[in-house]
Amino acid sequence: MGKARSIYACTECGAQQPRWLGRCPECGGWSTLVEERSGPAPGESAARELAVEDAGARGETSKPRRLAEIDADAVPRIETGIAELDRVLGGGIVPGSVVLLAGEPGVGKSTLALQLAAGLRGAPVLYVAGEESPEQIRLRADRLPALPEALIVLSETNVEALAAPWREAQPQLVLVDSVQTLRSERVESAPGSVAQVRESAALLSATAKAHGAALVLVGHVTKEGAIAGPRVLEHLVDVVLQLEGDRFHAFRLLRAHKNRFGSTQEVGVFQMGGAGLEAVANPSELFLAERRGGAPGSCIVPLLEGSRPMLVEIQALVAPAGYGTARRTAIGVDDARLSLLLAVLDRRAGVDLLNTDVYASAVGGVRIREPGADLALALALASSRLDVALPADAAACGEVGLGGEIRRVAHLEARVAEAARLGFRQLLVPAGAHDGLSAPRGARLIPVASLGDAVAWLRSTGVHETAPAR
Repeated sequence: MGKARSIYACTECGAQQPRWLGRCPECGGWSTLVEERSGPAPGESAARELAVEDAGARGETSKPRRLAEIDADAVPRIETGIAELDRVLGGGIVPGSVVLLAGEPGVGKSTLALQLAAGLRGAPVLYVAGEESPEQIRLRADRLPALPEALIVLSETNVEALAAPWREAQPQLVLVDSVQTLRSERVESAPGSVAQVRESAALLSATAKAHGAALVLVGHVTKEGAIAGPRVLEHLVDVVLQLEGDRFHAFRLLRAHKNRFGSTQEVGVFQMGGAGLEAVANPSELFLAERRGGAPGSCIVPLLEGSRPMLVEIQALVAPAGYGTARRTAIGVDDARLSLLLAVLDRRAGVDLLNTDVYASAVGGVRIREPGADLALALALASSRLDVALPADAAACGEVGLGGEIRRVAHLEARVAEAARLGFRQLLVPAGAHDGLSAPRGARLIPVASLGDAVAWLRSTGVHETAPAR
């Protein structure tokens, strides 16, 4: 047996170095290299033996084949029974694929995994619990509308110990909650370390692909919101899903950061209720259900998440700064984007925001990433600063440049149609996209070429708020 040696692995990117360094040469992180013991294993692990045995028995993977001769329909997708999850996956789970489901604590990852097991009715599902006991899982399952009858629960953290139950059950789907709790005898380090996560995920992935079973790994996130563990974990899996949302809000958004079998632009919307996560077929109506019309500092923007347009309310509050440096606070909106729009409003639109505290928020716990919401955010800021409310039936969409110009955004026709469907009759759009765009029935398109034009329209059309009596 060879002598064990030490290596130093980066906790951020997973790169390995033969000696300790203060800074990782690969990702540039400081003090991220930790010592790990690495030595030759006493033998092949049971999980890898199982995968090799099965692949050799079928004899399919060892013989090269022409790509044109491979039938893509030979492995149909598995519908999960959850419409929003199927939308994000691209139509269902592909057999033999590996899915990484990540999210903040308490956002609903384990609940979604149980609902996924319940949706595959009649198919055997193996649930590997590394954080909870079987009794605790049963208590959570009682909340669901239907109890997963074919679900097999195994409380185990040793990867090698999963080989025998996997062979006996022959599951169609394997759920592991969570991958950070697993450990392999091949690696001499604590569970959750870079080496353990990498080796455990590799063994499970090889077994899943050899058996044709779908594998779902539940993962943790760091305090910055990134997926915990080495970056190689995201490269190893086929699909990376992230469940977003604030635990104090009912809405949850499921996004695909990586998808080898579908688009990464789709988003699934869920609502957390007493019976678990409920799919939201029409999120726009729910996001606008508690909207107060005629209030300054509010503007509606039609966003586009994949192929689905979605209306979201953006709120802003501008107040005089008490002392010192003015405060800027953004919730659900990019901080850098907010600072950019404040500067453009001050220099290009004549709205003084230099000595004011600014607060901006996307209602419902939504996180806005696309620049198509620039015009709506700028109008909400100007509306609050001028105490002029936008008309209740107005919505805006467009990107704002540093020169104050309003630039066109993608799929503007679908955004406009969704806004008109929900009763918005005045739609501010970029002037450059107005010529080739037809207005929906009952709606009027208002082309704006610059942010100054949009603020001028607000001054002339908006409703001035009356100050409350003191």
